[in-house]
Amino acid sequence: MQVPAQTHCPPGPSLRLRGRPAPRPLPARARLDPDAGLGRGSGRRIPKPGRARPQRLRLRWPRSNSAMTASSVEQLRKDGNELFKCGDYEGALTAYTQALGLGGTSQDQAILHRNRAACHLKLEDYDKAETEASKAIEKDGGDVKALYRRSQALEKLGRLDQAVLDLQRCVSLEPKNKVFQEALRNIGGQIQEKVRYMSSTDAKVEQMFQILLDPQEKGTEKKQKASQNLVVLAREGAGAEKIFRSNGVQLLQRLLDTGETDLMLAALRTLVGICSEHQSRTVATLSVLGTRRVVSILGVENQAVSLAACHLLQVMFDALKEGVKKGFRGKEGAIIVDPTRELKVLISNLLELLTEVGVSGQGRDNALTLLIKMVPRKSLKDPNNSLTLWVIDQGLKRILEVGGSVQEPPGELTVTANSRMSASILLSKLFDDLKCDAERENFHRLCENYIKSWFEDQGMAGKLRAIQTVSCLLQGPCDAGNRALELSGVMESVIALCASEREEEQLVAVEALIHAAGKAKRASFITANGVSLLKDLYKRSEKDSIRIRALVGLCKLGSAGGTDFSMKQFAEGSTLKLAKQCRKWLCNDQIDAGTRRWAVEGLAYLTFDADVKEEFVGDEDALKALFQLSRSEERAVLFAVASALVNCTNSYDCEEPDPKMVELAKYAKQHVPEQHPKDKPSFVRARVKKLLAAGVVSAMTCMVKTESPVLTNSCRELLSRVFLALVEEAEDRGTVVAQGGGKALLPLALEGTDVGQTKAAQALAKLTITSNPEMTFPGERIYEVVRPLVSLLHLNCTGLQNFEALMALTNLAGINERLRQKILKEKAVPMVEGYMFEEHEMIRRAATECMCNLAMSKEVQDLFEAEGNDRLKLLVLYSGEDDELLRRAAAGGLAMLTSMRPSLCSRIPQVTTHWLEILQALLLSPNQELQHRGAVVVLNMVEASREIASTLMESEMLEILSVLAKGKEDPVTRVATACLGKAVEYGLIKPNQDGE
Repeated sequence: MQVPAQTHCPPGPSLRLRGRPAPRPLPARARLDPDAGLGRGSGRRIPKPGRARPQRLRLRWPRSNSAMTASSVEQLRKDGNELFKCGDYEGALTAYTQALGLGGTSQDQAILHRNRAACHLKLEDYDKAETEASKAIEKDGGDVKALYRRSQALEKLGRLDQAVLDLQRCVSLEPKNKVFQEALRNIGGQIQEKVRYMSSTDAKVEQMFQILLDPQEKGTEKKQKASQNLVVLAREGAGAEKIFRSNGVQLLQRLLDTGETDLMLAALRTLVGICSEHQSRTVATLSVLGTRRVVSILGVENQAVSLAACHLLQVMFDALKEGVKKGFRGKEGAIIVDPTRELKVLISNLLELLTEVGVSGQGRDNALTLLIKMVPRKSLKDPNNSLTLWVIDQGLKRILEVGGSVQEPPGELTVTANSRMSASILLSKLFDDLKCDAERENFHRLCENYIKSWFEDQGMAGKLRAIQTVSCLLQGPCDAGNRALELSGVMESVIALCASEREEEQLVAVEALIHAAGKAKRASFITANGVSLLKDLYKRSEKDSIRIRALVGLCKLGSAGGTDFSMKQFAEGSTLKLAKQCRKWLCNDQIDAGTRRWAVEGLAYLTFDADVKEEFVGDEDALKALFQLSRSEERAVLFAVASALVNCTNSYDCEEPDPKMVELAKYAKQHVPEQHPKDKPSFVRARVKKLLAAGVVSAMTCMVKTESPVLTNSCRELLSRVFLALVEEAEDRGTVVAQGGGKALLPLALEGTDVGQTKAAQALAKLTITSNPEMTFPGERIYEVVRPLVSLLHLNCTGLQNFEALMALTNLAGINERLRQKILKEKAVPMVEGYMFEEHEMIRRAATECMCNLAMSKEVQDLFEAEGNDRLKLLVLYSGEDDELLRRAAAGGLAMLTSMRPSLCSRIPQVTTHWLEILQALLLSPNQELQHRGAVVVLNMVEASREIASTLMESEMLEILSVLAKGKEDPVTRVATACLGKAVEYGLIKPNQDGE
C-alpha cells in the first residue's frame, strides 16, 4: 500500500547548482471532517511566499498524567480532524491514537475509533478500517457512521454479504439518507450479478472436468479447449470460488495424477487462480493435495511442468505471507489456522528437495529461486527476520551442499550450470538479512563447521567439496568465504591442487583461486604466491577449460588497480595480450558456453583498462559473440556482461578530485589516482556509438527479461547505469527506443537497488523529454512511467534529476487527462509547487511549465480557486519576470486558468498592485507567443466582469489593444479585436465612424 505524500513537500536540491530552501504555495482549504457527514474532500495548507519554510502541522500533545481531562481528548481529536482535512491521514491516525490512550468516555472512544476507520479507508488499508469500525460499533451499536465505514471496508475486501447487512442497518437507522440508499442499491446489484454468474458457471465447470477426466477424449481438441477454459475461469475471482466449491481441488488432483503434461499444466495453472490472493483456499488446497506432493512436482524432468509448479508455489507463499500480515484473515474472512506454520512446512519441504537424489537440475534451481524470493525480508525496515534465522538453522547445510556440488560425477546431486550461482545468491541474501553480530557469527560458525567436516578425514573428494563450497561462499557472502579461506590448510590445498594432473581437481582449485583474489589483501597474497602458478597452467595445460580459467585469474590480478592508470600490476602490454586471448576464446563457438563464460569474466576485469576498452568495442565479432552469449541458457554470465558494459561506457560513479587536495597529496608524497587519456568524454562517446551500432540495446533488453535469480538487484543496477550512459546524447535516444530500450527500462526503474532505480528513472526522463512519449511507451505502458518520474522529485535526488523529471512530467501532462490524473494520484503536485520556488531558474521554469499543463485538470483548478492561498499570485508575478521562458509558462497557466475558471479573473487585481503593469508588459512584448497569452488573459478578464473590463479600458490597455487590433491578421489581432468588441458591448467604449 502506498502511503500518501506529506502535506508539505519541500523543494528539492539544485542542479548541483546553488539552491535555497523555499516556501511553497498555499493549497485549498479542507472540506472534509471525519466527524462531519459522509462526503469527500481534501485540502492542504501551504504558507504564503516570503515566509520561512513551514514545518508540518504541530499537534498540541497534552502531558500524560492522572489529571488528564476530557478537554485534552477533545483537543487531540480536533487536531486529528485538522490533519485529516489537510490530507495527512498518517498524522491524523497518530492524533486519534494518542487521544485513545488518554481514556475518555465510551462515546469519545467510539468517535475516535470511527475516525481511525476513516483514515484507514483513505490509506486503502481495508482490514484495519474494518477492525476500527467494529470497535466503534462495540462501543456504540447505533453509530451509523461507523456502520457505513465498515460496510465500505467490507465491500473493498469482497465480503459483500457482510457489507449489505451493515448497510441495511444504516438504512433502518436513517431511512431518508440517500447516500445509504444508493450504496445499498449498488451493493445489491453486485450481489445479484455474482449470484447469476455463479449459477451460470455451475454446469460449465462440471462439463469441463468431465471432458478432462474422460479417457476417451485423450489428445482431442475438445480436451485442449476445456483445459484452456478452466484456466481462464480460474483467473476470475467468482470463477475460482465456483471451481473450489465444486470439489475442484480433488478433481484437479486427479488431473495431476494422470502424469500427462498437458493435463498437469492445466491443473497447476487452474490452482494458481484458486490460490491467488486467497489465504483460506490456499491452506485448504495444501491440505487436500499435501505440501509434499505439490513441492515434489518441482523435481520432475519436464521443464514446463516444473516452472508451472514453481509459479503455483510462489502464489501460495504470497497468499500465506499476506495472511500473516493481516492477522490470519483470508480474503473471504474465513478464520483459519496460523499461516506461519503452513509457511514453515512449505519452506521445509523446499529445503529437503534441494538434497534429494533424483530431483532434476531444473527443479533444484526452481527450489532455490523460490527460497530466494520467499525467505529474506522485502525491506530492511521490517524488524522481523525470524524466517531467515529459521532457514539458516534448519537448511543452511542443505544449501551449502548444493553450492559445493561438483557437476556430474557419479553419486553427486544433479545440478545445472546455474545451480551453484543460485545457491551463492541465496546465501548472500540470507547473510544480508541478518541484523546483528551474534546472528552473523552463528552463520560463520555453521559454514566453517560444514567445510571442516568435509575437509578433514574425507579424502580428496572431501577436500574438493570443501573447496567448492568456499568458492560458493566467495561468490555470495564473501565475508564468510574469506573467513573460510583462513581455515587451516584450505589455501595451501588450493595452491597444491592447481598443480594436480586431474582435470576436475584443477578446475575446482583454479576457480577457488580466481574467487579468492576478490579482496585487495587476498589479491596481493596471490600475486606473490600464485601468479607464477597461473602462468604455468596457462602455458602448459592442454585443456582449454583449465587455460581459460587460469587466464581469468591473471586478468583479475592484472586489474587490481581498477581505473587508476598509475597502478598497473603487470608489465606494459600484458593486459592487452590477456584481453586478446579472452576475445579469441569468446569468439570460438566450438567451445561450450560454460567455458566461454570465463572469457567474459576475464574481460569484465580487464576492461578497467581504457586500452582494452578501445580494442574490445572495436572488435565487432567479439561484441556479437558477447551479446549472443548473454541470450544463452548460461545465465551466470549476465553479471560479467553487465560489468564489462559498465566499464566500456564509464558509467560507474567517479568523483572529480579537488585540485587543492591533489596538490596536497603530491606534496605529502601520497598516491594520486590518474585518469587514462582514453577515458576522456570524447573517447567514451565514441565507444557508446560503437556499442549502439553493434546492438547492445537488444541484448540488454533480453537480459532484463531474464527470470532468474542471477539477475540480482546489483546486476539490475549495472544495466541501469549502462542505459543511462546510452541515452546521454539526445541523438542516440531514437536508436535506444527503436531497439526496445524504453520497455526494458520500466522494470529496472520499479525494482532493484535505490541507485539502480534512480538511474533507470533518469534514463526514462531523458527519453520522455526528447521523444514522443506515446510512441516510446505505447498503450498502457505510458502510465507506468509516471511513478519513476515522480520519484526523481524527492529531496535525495540531484538538481539535474529534478529538472529532467519536471520536463518529462510536463510532456506527459500535456497528452491527456488520464495521465494528469495519474500524476495527481502519485502526489506530485505539492512537489512541483515546491520547485516553483527554486532559486535555479531552469528548475523554477520547468516546474512552472509542468504546473501550466497540470492546470487543465479540475483538481488543480480547485486548488487555485480555493480561498486563502497564493498560487494565483505566484503565476501573476512570474508573468512579469525577466526570464522570457518563465513568463511564457506562467502566462500560459494564467490563460488556461482564467479560461476554465472565470471566478479567478476577479481575483487577479487583488493579488498584487502591479497586475496591470504585468499584463501591459505581456501585450507589448516583441514575442508574439507572450502577446497572445497575455491577450487571452485580458479577454477572459473582460468577459468575466464589466467592472474589470471598465478598469482595463480606463488604463493604457485600451490604447494597446487598439494598436494590436489594427495589425495584420493573426491570433493576437483576433483576440485584441474580441476584447474591444466586448468593451463596446458593455458600453464602455464606442466604435469610431469607420465602425472600428
